[in-house]
Amino acid sequence: MADQKQITFTLDGRPVRTSPGTLVIEAAKSQGIEVPSFCYYPGLALQAACRMCLVEVEKMPKLQTACTLVATEGMVVRTMTDQVRKARKDMIEFLLSNHPLDCPVCDKGGECELQDMTFRYGLDKTRFAEEKLHHPEEKWSPLVYYDAPRCILCFRCVRVCDEGMDTKALGVGSRGVHSVILPNKPGELACEECGMCIDICPVGALTSGTYRYHTRPWEMTYVADPCTHCSNGCKTTLSVRNNEILRANNRDHSGVNGEFLCAKGRFGFDFATHPERIRAPLVRRNGKLAPASWEEALEEVARRLKQVRDAHRAETIGVIGSNHTTNEENYLLNRFARITLGTNNLDHHRTADYVGLAAALGPRMKDSLATMADVYQAPAVLLVANEVSNQNPLVAWQIRAGVRHHGLRLYAINGRPSKIHRQAKIAVEVSRGSEARAVRWLAAEQGRWEAKTTESLAALKAALGAEHDVVVLFGAEIQGSAIRDLVSWAGRLGGKTKFMALGDYANSRGAADMGILPDRLPGYAPLSDAAERARFGKLWGGEIPAAAGLTLRGMLDAATQGKLKALYVVGANPLKGFPGPSADRIAGLDLLVVEEMFLTETAQRADVVLPAACSYEKEGSLTNTAGEVQLTHRATDPQGPRSDFDLLRILSHQLSLLGMGAPIRLRTPAAALDEIRQNVSGYDVLPATLLGGGAELAAPAPRPVESYEPPEGAVFSSNDYLFTSGTLGRYCSRLTSTNEARERPWSSSPSTQSWWHR
Repeated sequence: MADQKQITFTLDGRPVRTSPGTLVIEAAKSQGIEVPSFCYYPGLALQAACRMCLVEVEKMPKLQTACTLVATEGMVVRTMTDQVRKARKDMIEFLLSNHPLDCPVCDKGGECELQDMTFRYGLDKTRFAEEKLHHPEEKWSPLVYYDAPRCILCFRCVRVCDEGMDTKALGVGSRGVHSVILPNKPGELACEECGMCIDICPVGALTSGTYRYHTRPWEMTYVADPCTHCSNGCKTTLSVRNNEILRANNRDHSGVNGEFLCAKGRFGFDFATHPERIRAPLVRRNGKLAPASWEEALEEVARRLKQVRDAHRAETIGVIGSNHTTNEENYLLNRFARITLGTNNLDHHRTADYVGLAAALGPRMKDSLATMADVYQAPAVLLVANEVSNQNPLVAWQIRAGVRHHGLRLYAINGRPSKIHRQAKIAVEVSRGSEARAVRWLAAEQGRWEAKTTESLAALKAALGAEHDVVVLFGAEIQGSAIRDLVSWAGRLGGKTKFMALGDYANSRGAADMGILPDRLPGYAPLSDAAERARFGKLWGGEIPAAAGLTLRGMLDAATQGKLKALYVVGANPLKGFPGPSADRIAGLDLLVVEEMFLTETAQRADVVLPAACSYEKEGSLTNTAGEVQLTHRATDPQGPRSDFDLLRILSHQLSLLGMGAPIRLRTPAAALDEIRQNVSGYDVLPATLLGGGAELAAPAPRPVESYEPPEGAVFSSNDYLFTSGTLGRYCSRLTSTNEARERPWSSSPSTQSWWHR
C-alpha cells in the first residue's frame, strides 16, 4: 500500500522514490545531492527569484527551477550538466555585478552562502563594467542593521516576517536594480525584534547589533543550550570567544524549535556579563551587606540555620525554589529542605497547574501530553487563556506554521486580545478571569453568559465536536477542577486528545516535576503516601516529615506573623513578584539567605547572599512546559559565582558537621540525573538522546487519578512578554534598548512588571 503512494523519477542517473508533491530540490537533498539556491527556504512560500537552482529536465526545452518543480512519475532530472554549471556561473556573475565585495569586513564572512557559491561556481572576472549603486548602511533598530548593496533580493526576510511571524514588518520598495528591502516605518523597524530576518539572510545584508564587527565565526566555539528565558525550551546556539557569549542564533536546527528563536532567545544573553552581577558572597555586617569569602559565608549560613532549628524547630524554616534552576538542582533542593533542614515548607512560583494536569490524567499522562511537534502536526488546536504570541512564542510559531502548511484549525477562548487570534477559525473573547467558567460551560453547558458569548461558545463546541486528534493548550487561569472538566470533556472528542499546560519560565515544569511543592515529592508522589516517603527517605539518607508544609504565600504570611524564622531563597524574588505588601513580609525573620545572580529586592534584604551561576554557566537538564527534557551545557566559566548544585551540596556537608542530616553524596549533575532517571516517575529518559542534543518526553504522574485543587493564589502567571523574563529581563541590555521594550505595548497589567526569577 505504501509503494502505491510513491512515485519514481530519475535524478542524475539514479532512480529516486519519493512522495507525490515533493519538490525536486527536496528530493535531491534527501539523496545527498546539492542543488544550490538563495531564495528557497523550507516552509516558506516559493519565490524562484535567484535562479541558482536551475536543473535540466528531459523533454523540457529550458532549464527549470528545482525549488518550484514538483517531481512526477518517470521524470528525468540532471543537476550537474555543463549547461547547468554555466547557468549557475552566469547567475553568480549577475549577483556580484552590484555586490560590494567587502568580504574582509562583512560580518557574514565565513558563513555567507553567496561567498560559498562564488568559490564553487563563480568566475575571477566580470563582463559588467557599470558603476555600482551604493546606499549607506541603515540602523533599523539597536538589534538589526541593513546594508542594501549586499542584498541579493532573495526575499527570505520578507517572507519569514510575513508568513512565519505574522508581523509584516518588511517589504520591497522600488523596481528592478533599484529594489531595496524597506521596514514598515521610515528608517525604523517596528516589530517583535525576533531577528529571524538576520539568521535567514544568506548574505550580509542584515546583521546583528549584538555581534557585528566583534569577531569571525572560526574564532568562536559553539555550544547548544536550551534558552534560559521562557518555558518553551528552544535550543539556541551560543557563540563564545574568550569566555564571553558574543552571539546567539539558531545554528543548530536539531532542537524542538527548528529554525525559530524569539527576541529573548537570540538577543537576551548579555545578562551574564552585566556589571551589576554579584561575583562574591555578601554577608550583612552592622546592617550592611559586605563582601566575604566563601568559607565565611557558608559557615555563617550553616551556623545560623542550626541556631534557628534548635531554637524554633524545623517547621519554622522555609525554602523557596526557582523556575530557572536545573532539574538536578531542584532535586537536590528538595532533598536539602526535607532531609537536611527537616522541613516541608517548600514551594516555588507555580506558573501553570502541572500538578492539576497530572492528577486529572493519572496513569495515561505519558500518552496524553502534547509535545511542541504535536502542536505543529495537529489537525486542530484549542487554546485557552494564554497570550502565546508573547508568553509562549514557540507555541505561537508552531500554530502559525501548522495553519500555513497543512491547514491546522485553531480555536481559542481568551480573556484578552491576541495576535494569534488572526489565525483562529473561532476565537471567543470572554471577560478577563472567566476562562475557567467558559471551560465549565463547554463541559456541562452550565452558567449564564451574554447571548453573543453563549452563541460563540456553542459554535466553538460544535466545531470541536467534529474534530479529531485535538491538542488542548491552557494557561495559568485553568487550574484544579477546571482542568478536570477540560480533560473530561476534551477526552471525549474524536481521536486522541493531547494536553499541554503553558507555564512561564525555562524550568517551570521541571520545578514541579522535581517536587518543589509543600505536599508533593518528585514525580508528583503525594507526601501523604507513606511508602513514597519511606522510599525517598531511604534514598536520601533520612526521614521525611509526614505533614504537608506551607505554600509560598503561606510562608510569606507566616514570616509576617513571626511564625517563620528562617527563609532560604534560591533564584526567586518574592518581595517584588508576589502580589501584596513586600518588605513587611520578612520583618519577622531571624535569617534570610538568598542564592542569586543580582541584588534583587529580596537579595537586598538578605542576611547572606550567595552568588549563583546562570544556566549558560553550568551543566544539567531542563524540562520545557511540554515535558521535553534537554541537557544544558556550560558555555562559559563563571568568574566567582558557583552553581546552585554545588552550593546546596557543600552546604549540606557543612550542616552535617553540625548534626543536621547526612551530607549529599551526589557530586555531579550527571550523577544526579542518573538517580532521577532511576527513581522519579516518568523520568526514565534515554541518555543517548539527550547527549545527542535531542529532547526526551518526561511524564511523571501519580498512579491513581485523583482530585486536586491548588491552594488559592498558588498558581498565577507573571504575564511576561517578549522583552521581559523575570529578573533576567531587566539585565538584558540588548532587549531593553529596543523601542518595543520601552513601550511595553501589549499589557498594562501590574504583573507585567514582576521580576520573579532569574
